[in-house]
Amino acid sequence: MKPFVALIALAALAACSKPSEPAAEASDSAAADMTATTAAAAAPTPTPGSYAVVNQAKQVSTTVLKGDGSFTDSDAKGKVTAEGKWAVKDGKTCFMPSKGAEECWAESARAADGSFTATNAKGETVKVTPKG
Repeated sequence: MKPFVALIALAALAACSKPSEPAAEASDSAAADMTATTAAAAAPTPTPGSYAVVNQAKQVSTTVLKGDGSFTDSDAKGKVTAEGKWAVKDGKTCFMPSKGAEECWAESARAADGSFTATNAKGETVKVTPKG
């Protein structure tokens, strides 16, 4: 949510600045800026926090994304199943576990409750919901 608020604040500041180009070009530029801002706001941006993850077999796990770029995955009983680093690459959230191969997930737009679906390169889909 914070990146979205920052994006809106930047858009508001940009709207208040004095354009240095002719009015017609400024209108075209403003429209392009608004389109870019809208696209950026619609694009999912992972944020640190705890997320419930439900796979296609209805198995529930928890992924915790930390602000330092590390993550931990735990099963339904709380046993850690993976840990390592996470980062956004080419618009996808990628996990680089300490044991295993990197896996990147494309995320859908967020629903009103903050949930979204994520799909990896193999076509596997999970539902991700922020935890309180």
